[in-house]
This record gives sequence, C-alpha cells and structure tokens, in this order.
Amino acid sequence: MLHMNDLKDVVSKNLVELRTQAHLTQLQLAEMLNYSDKAVSKWERGEAIPDIRVLLRISEIYGVTLDDIVKDGSVAPQIQPKKKINGKRAFITVLSAIFVWFVATGIFTVFYFIQPTAAYAYLVFVVAPLPTAIVLTVFSALWGNRITNALTSSFILWSCVVIFHVFVLAFSEFTQIYFLYIVAAVFELLIILWFVYRWYSAHKGVKNKNKNKETDNSEKA
Repeated sequence: MLHMNDLKDVVSKNLVELRTQAHLTQLQLAEMLNYSDKAVSKWERGEAIPDIRVLLRISEIYGVTLDDIVKDGSVAPQIQPKKKINGKRAFITVLSAIFVWFVATGIFTVFYFIQPTAAYAYLVFVVAPLPTAIVLTVFSALWGNRITNALTSSFILWSCVVIFHVFVLAFSEFTQIYFLYIVAAVFELLIILWFVYRWYSAHKGVKNKNKNKETDNSEKA
C-alpha cells in the first residue's frame, strides 16, 4: 500500500503526463475544473492531492479511470485525443442549440395557426437567439475558454438589443431607438475590458509563478 508521500508523487506524475499528452496548459485545465492554475501547479508538484470529486472530473476530461490516475504506471497511451474530446463537446453544443430552434419552430407553428397571435408568430424567431446564446454560454462556461465566454456574453447582449428593437417597432410607433445601440456598445466595451483584464491577470500570475520558481532554483543552487 502506498504511503501518502508516495501517493502524492504518483498522482503528480500522472497528472503531468496526462495534461502534457492532452496538450493542455495548467491554466486551461484549471479553467475546466473551475480552480486556479496555482492549485493545478501544487497538484503537479506533489504538494497536495485533489479531492475525489476533482479527480473524477479530471478522469472524465482525459477519458481515463480514477485508478489510472492514482496507480503507478504510464497512463498517456490511454488518453482520448483532444480533438476527439473537443469534437464530442462541439457536437453536444451544436445539438443543444439546434434543439432550441426546434422548440422555437414548434411554438411558431402553434402561434401561426391561432388567429389572435398569427400576425406576431414571427417574433418567436426574434426571441430564439437569446435562449440559444444562453445555452452556448452554459456550455462555454463548462468546456470553453475566455474567448468563447466573451463571444457568448456578447451574443446575449446583442440578442437582447435586437429583441427590444423589434418589439418596440412591432408594438409602438417609436422609431428613434439608436440610443439603445449606443448603450449596448458601452456594455460591449465593458465585456471586452473585463475579459482582457482576466486574461492579463492570469498571464501575470503565470509569469510571477515562473519567476518565483527561478528564484527558488537559484537559491537552492
């Protein structure tokens, strides 16, 4: 039976091997797990062991079993190719988005054949991009990165703008709605600045961590 220190060494070695073979950075893995890259770094240095919930999530990401992570031996050949994993995720995401439009088509059909709502049935397709954007945002939060998160957030914003615009035109005579796009542009700028700030903070943290490692190595030498 492995002692705790031996178990840490085995797990850390396997985690490094799995991540390397999957062509992921510590930051990318951390985002998938909703942890910091510092936590991933500690696991890979053998300073700590992830809890069972995190280990199970890691095994799902790499397509291996929990035993493959905690037992000594090479696990790299068993890893699912990253393209295969990404392909499955992309398929699930696209299928979910299509399902939203399938439901929207059904609702449109019902409204179209009801006399009081027939004239406004088309508005179902005006609204449909918003739930689509929300679905994409959920999957982006699970499997995406900062770029996809920024894009889906922007998608939600502009979907709301278009919905508001079309509904105002459909149900009122107010036409000077350009101010809405000015406000939306400001919010879009805030979204961009927020994600740029997060990117900058993450990369600054990685640089500081590497600098600390170099300092520690020079002190040991």
